[in-house]
Amino acid sequence: MSLAKKPVNGMKDILPEEMQIRDYVMNVIKETYRSFGFTPIETPCMENIGNLSNKQGGENEKLIFKVLKRGEKLNLETAETENDVVDFGMRYDLTVPLARFYSNNSNNLPSPFKALQIGNVWRADRPQRGRYRQFMQCDIDILGESGNLAEIELILATTTTLGRLGFRNFQIRINERRILKAMAKYSGFEEDAYDTVFIILDKMDKIGLDGVAEELKKSGFSQESIDKYLELFRNMEGKEEVEECIAYLTETLGDALDNEAAVNLKEIAASVNATKEAEFALVFDPTLVRGMSYYTGTIFEIAMPEFGGSCGGGGRYDGMIGKFTGNDVPACGFSIGFERIILLLMENGFQVPGQLEKIAYLIEKNYPGDKLVQVIAQAQEQRKAGKQVLVARMNKNRKFQKEKLTAEGYGEFKEFFNRD
Repeated sequence: MSLAKKPVNGMKDILPEEMQIRDYVMNVIKETYRSFGFTPIETPCMENIGNLSNKQGGENEKLIFKVLKRGEKLNLETAETENDVVDFGMRYDLTVPLARFYSNNSNNLPSPFKALQIGNVWRADRPQRGRYRQFMQCDIDILGESGNLAEIELILATTTTLGRLGFRNFQIRINERRILKAMAKYSGFEEDAYDTVFIILDKMDKIGLDGVAEELKKSGFSQESIDKYLELFRNMEGKEEVEECIAYLTETLGDALDNEAAVNLKEIAASVNATKEAEFALVFDPTLVRGMSYYTGTIFEIAMPEFGGSCGGGGRYDGMIGKFTGNDVPACGFSIGFERIILLLMENGFQVPGQLEKIAYLIEKNYPGDKLVQVIAQAQEQRKAGKQVLVARMNKNRKFQKEKLTAEGYGEFKEFFNRD
């Protein structure tokens, strides 16, 4: 039986054309984030299964690729539960590994610590456009900053990066977990039911207000609470300015709304709008939930009309590091959806700017060795001059070979024959 030549479902091979774009985008991301003071770090691809399954990762905890114990530790004959055979898992995001990293290394890190982390993550998800089971994430996080300077810097760094990649007229949609809770409290939902309410609310963009109302009713909530809750959203339809929406919620929710949360969002919006470099809109989205239950304050997402969905997001997670150390540390992060950004660039025919001039030296197969050295020496001189030079043997179908190289960006060919 022949071996399988296709990658496993949900993962993909990356061809040279895409790899060039990925390398370019990666460099822009790193350079821009470093200019904002973020420092690169790296964490392992696997974490202890207990760290990944701590009921903070939301639906992603159902998508963990779990790793079997090894050697003598793996005893299938005596195993009774999953814990008897599993001890590690592939990371499903970079936030949990970062929290563990900081907990383990905080004595050797500055405060606040601005981390830049780029790496693959794995989720046993259903593959679809822009969604894979192995994919790259690009995260920036600020640990140790309790004020909203963290959110402002994260939003500005991320949007500046997207602007430098050529993206225009996208949105940063923003909300606050404390505002979500205030809206639920005002409507009469019990606190222990908030997570259920928010999971249903998170479906608003797919099922609409009527669908949310129906699911809330099926979950056993009173019609009075449902009507009062959805009326808040109806009254904000068509309103996206942060100041306008917060003014409405402050007046309507009264004591249910934490004034600090309202002031926090208004300050973030004012600072970002006054200093932003890229062309985008910062809008308030009362339906924005974010799936991770570890978020404690501000949450945000990147919305791009070309993709029709989220291309990244993040928020404040002040309680996560305390799970490791017993002492909470303020933390906030923003992640770019790298794979979706690459997808959009490729679909729009993006060309990497400033590429080296590419020349191909094609050499006849029986070209003598003493002359071959001279050709390689010529190629070396061209490389010193800043050009990209490919030295390769000629194929039988030389026309097809040159067509392929032309498609890869080679604009000049030099051919060397034995008769020369």
